[in-house]
Amino acid sequence: MAKVIEGLYYAESHEYVKVEGDFGYVGITDYAQSQLGNVVYVDMPEEGDEVTAGEEFGAVESVKAASDLISPVSGEVVEVNEALEDEPELINKDAFENWIIKVRLSDKSELDALMDAATYEASCE
Repeated sequence: MAKVIEGLYYAESHEYVKVEGDFGYVGITDYAQSQLGNVVYVDMPEEGDEVTAGEEFGAVESVKAASDLISPVSGEVVEVNEALEDEPELINKDAFENWIIKVRLSDKSELDALMDAATYEASCE
């Protein structure tokens, strides 16, 4: 079974959000990276871009497939994980440590629409 971490918020499209204050770290779940296989490229937005909950903000490409990234939250991108530009395979090593974007959350109530760890884990079975 893929790793699922308590205290994070999960989207049906297999992205997670780790909330710290007014910021959210968005990445793909361990389940998602295991389904994709070896990640070879991550397409990320620019700092200053706006992301909208439920809309595409980039893509992850593996040797097997490409998958759109769907933002689980809305807000301004304040940081991108630049390490992934040179080492996209970091997502395969630890999808939860290697978030993709850091967002200043514009509407924390959007988190209520996401799944907790137990619900997400059940949805993956």
